[in-house]
Amino acid sequence: MKFVAVRVTVNKKLCQLDIAPNLTLLELLRDHLGLTGTKCGCEVGECGACTVLLDGQAVNSCLVLAPQVDGREVTTVEGLAEGKTLAPLQESFLDHDAVHCGFCTPGMLMSAEELLSRSAVPPTETEIRAAISGNLCRCSGYQQIVDAIKDVSNESTKKRA
Repeated sequence: MKFVAVRVTVNKKLCQLDIAPNLTLLELLRDHLGLTGTKCGCEVGECGACTVLLDGQAVNSCLVLAPQVDGREVTTVEGLAEGKTLAPLQESFLDHDAVHCGFCTPGMLMSAEELLSRSAVPPTETEIRAAISGNLCRCSGYQQIVDAIKDVSNESTKKRA
């Protein structure tokens, strides 16, 4: 099999790899870079467990071929924290008991991170629900997740004011 050279920045770290051309971004992250926070769920783009940010946009990493990320920037759930200090969004999920089994949590966090990064004002509950609509959760009923996102968005807006 012929390999493809890929240079990608993952969580602010430049990575250079030779990979199979049919490798998915999900496989690259988990199997080649050891970033197992990104979960492998349905592998067909339906559950959102594998959501990461690609150049700031939430994508299902199971649907992106790894060679497509050459020269681009990827942020995974591991990239949200600063060392051992959780990001405010992660803290808010804990504060609101929005983490149950935890399988959907990384994808939910990444979808929420995209929403919050592009919102100048706190998003409405409807906007929050739309932003996480591609992420399936079997445990929480979503309200605690929505509350966690809403709370951190209100706090970050207060800090910007």
